[in-house]
Amino acid sequence: MANGPDPTDGAIVLFGHGSRDPLWRQPIDAVAARIRAIDPQARVACAFLELTQPDLVTAVDELIAAGAVRVTIVPMFLGLGRHAREDLPLLLATLRQRHPGIGLRLQPAVGEDPRLTDLIAQIALS
Repeated sequence: MANGPDPTDGAIVLFGHGSRDPLWRQPIDAVAARIRAIDPQARVACAFLELTQPDLVTAVDELIAAGAVRVTIVPMFLGLGRHAREDLPLLLATLRQRHPGIGLRLQPAVGEDPRLTDLIAQIALS
């Protein structure tokens, strides 16, 4: 008998804005690599709103095709701009229509987490 959800059936998508500059994505890729280092079984993908591939729908589709039944989307935005307020909810609605049996969870933007605010302040003071 299981004691809760199988940790291997979930996945994480780190969702960023995107850029024409291919080096722009390196910090988000580094976060994904760190997640894998902390938990080698973690399924994590990076996705982008524009100018960089893959987009959110493609990344989620691929994770579900690989067996994920729960997907947590982590917006890698410092602030709640138009993309986080308007574009992301529309994308999430599209994903929920495409995958009605999948648990899709949207976390707040990372910039809303007081732990990140504290860390940035500590970096600035060092």
